[in-house]
Amino acid sequence: MEHYYSEKPRSEIVEHKFRYEIKGIELEFISVSGVFGFSQKIDKATRLLIENYRPSGAGNFVLDMGCGFGPVSLYIKSRYPHLQVTAVDINERAVLYTEKNAQLNNLGIEVMKSDLYSQLEGRLFGDILSNPPIAAGKSLNTRLIHDAKNHLLKNGALWLVAYHNKGGETLKRIMNETFGNVEDIVKKGGIRVYRSVWEGSE
Repeated sequence: MEHYYSEKPRSEIVEHKFRYEIKGIELEFISVSGVFGFSQKIDKATRLLIENYRPSGAGNFVLDMGCGFGPVSLYIKSRYPHLQVTAVDINERAVLYTEKNAQLNNLGIEVMKSDLYSQLEGRLFGDILSNPPIAAGKSLNTRLIHDAKNHLLKNGALWLVAYHNKGGETLKRIMNETFGNVEDIVKKGGIRVYRSVWEGSE
């Protein structure tokens, strides 16, 4: 079965073009079938993550893990132009459409295909953000969280968003076990944004 986290989607390409505003910033997007968020708007969880993100101050490099068609990366780059944003996804179609949407909005971000952190060896970020693929299973999401500490600068943060009763509670527990801390940044309509800070020691 094909999922939005499939490496090479085979479904027919269908596009939606739309404009969307978050906190006074309006961007133009093309969403596409076979990629997470295929719609004519930004999904509620991703929007909540974008609305509540604040740079940790640990560094100017930000990673959008599992970027879909790019809304998190592009809103962050638009709001905080000094940040160097990297967007990664295992899905080749997601990578292509994030690149297209960056060009559409004249925003300079780095986009690459990567299975979680596989193409990011040795690279460190001030913040890592993700709306993780709960349906991909606990093993993948545990690796997403556990390996984040190897790619965060000291006092950098991992930001995840999820429906608390649909996998989010488990994510929160794993974040606390991995980092020794976790905070609910916001709760809205069953969705929570969780943040853990890497304090730089094992």
